Parts: sequence; structure tokens; C-alpha cells
Amino acid sequence: MAYAQRAFGTYLVTPSELHNALKSGSAASPRTIPICGSWFLPNDPQKRTGLQVFKQGHIPGARFFDLDKVSDTSSPYPHMLPSPEVFRDALSTLGVKSEDRLVVYDTAELGIFSAPRVAWTLKVFGHPSVHLLNNFKLYVEQDLPVEAGEGEKFARTDYALPNLDKSRVASFEAIKAIAKESSSGVQVLDARSSGRWQGVDPEPRPGLSSGHIPGSISIPVPELLDPTTKTLLPGDKLKAIFESKGIDPNAPIVSSCGTGVTATIIDTALIEAGFGEGSRRIYDGSWTEWAMRVQPEEGLIKKVGQ
Repeated sequence: MAYAQRAFGTYLVTPSELHNALKSGSAASPRTIPICGSWFLPNDPQKRTGLQVFKQGHIPGARFFDLDKVSDTSSPYPHMLPSPEVFRDALSTLGVKSEDRLVVYDTAELGIFSAPRVAWTLKVFGHPSVHLLNNFKLYVEQDLPVEAGEGEKFARTDYALPNLDKSRVASFEAIKAIAKESSSGVQVLDARSSGRWQGVDPEPRPGLSSGHIPGSISIPVPELLDPTTKTLLPGDKLKAIFESKGIDPNAPIVSSCGTGVTATIIDTALIEAGFGEGSRRIYDGSWTEWAMRVQPEEGLIKKVGQ
């Protein structure tokens, strides 16, 4: 399989841009490599898994990045960021080199869902060139090349041990301090559904309370996506959405969700809208960690009407 040397001018990449880059490729470095970041919620009605969907159809030459395995498996919270050693081993196993241009993509079914989390993970561990396909649904509909099966076997590389950029990650303690200090100036944006944020709909994980972090702002992911193509909306439309929610583009922003996956969709939308350039972070543990760790007497799980 040949890989392109062509660079991309923007973080988001269209299907045709990726296809043209791949078909004009050479074996020389730097390469452009598709990374499948498919993942499904544990309560998926069809019981699908990311690897299963990858085997059913993926971009030729793609490698599958397993969010659940490339994580801190010792944590009680799902797919928390891995250690630098786990990250290094994963990319080495995938045959990735530090100079490779990586284009991460999602399932055709969901359009944009978990791929932004994979792309964000790659970026916070310092991979120099990371892009997001917008999106695989359009790629398939445009009848661009797809192949089924396990995928190619790639020679293992010796990926260097990276450093985690902690400035882009928010901890439980940091969010708790923000929630207790209304004048902190930090905006917390929540990607979960409005019903979960309000506390009227259940969480997908049994026994976990719904509700929201005090002072957080509800921005359900579907509002950021085109309802037909499931692509991320253009930057001007995203800007208008954030402005309508009262988001200050110059103030620090932390994005949260259920387990730190769809929060990165908000983060991507903020990039496209030009918001939070001074400080954008992801609350890695997100609502699952929050609801499991705060105590009832602290009053830090808010529900609408309470």
C-alpha cells in the first residue's frame, strides 16, 4: 500500500482530499495514514463494536485504534487517557512513525462520534500531524475505495516515548474547584443530551445519576452536526451556535460529556469556530467520574427544577 506525501491545509479533511492524497502516494516519508477510531456506547441497541465495523468496511491501508484498549485500563472510569508507555506501544504496534500524517475517521453509521477523541488523544501526546475526516459517511456515499476484512499487517515501528500535554486535560479536582467558584471565569460545556443534562433522562450506564455540573452549559452534539450528512457544521454556523449559548470566545473552556468521548466533538467545533484559543481542555473522566465521585451532601449534581 502506498501512502501520500501530500499535506493538508486544515484540521478537517474532506473525503476527496483524503482520497486524492492516498491515490497519489509514494512509499516515502512522510506518509498519510488513515486511522479508524470507531467506537460505540456500551448500550448500543445493535451491540456493535468498533472493530466489528472496521472489519465490515474500512479505508484501504487503515489501522484500527481501539479506544478501550489504548487507555488506562486500571481506572474505574472508561477509556481514560493511557500512560505514555501504553500510547507508545499502541502506535508502534500500528506501524506508525512520528513523521506520519494521520487522518482519523469514524463509522459511516455515526458520521462524527468517537474519531475526534482518538484525534485529540494523538494530539495531546504530541503527534505532530493529526487530521479528522469530515466524514466517512460521505466517503462511503461518494463511492470511494473501501475494503473488508482484518486489514493489512504492518511492520512494527519504534515510536518514541511521548510526553502528555497536561495543559489540555482537566482533572476532577480542577472541575470541582471550578464548580465551587462561580467567578472562576472558566466555561464548562456539556455534550450530552439535554435530557441527561437536565437530569430527566437516564444515563446509559446503570446506576449512574444524570444531571449536570453546576454552572455548566448544555451543548448537545447533534446541534453541531449536519442532520443529513452528520458532518461537522461549517465554522460560521458553529460560531453562531456558541454565541447563542453565551459562550465567551476568549475565556477558558472545558468540554465534558459522558466519558470524555463526545466532549472532543465540542472541542473540534470550538477549533473551527475560533473559540477558546487561549485555553481549551477536555475533562477526561467527564460525567461518569463526576457522578461517581461527588458526594450527595456537596450539592454538585444539579438537576433542572431543583
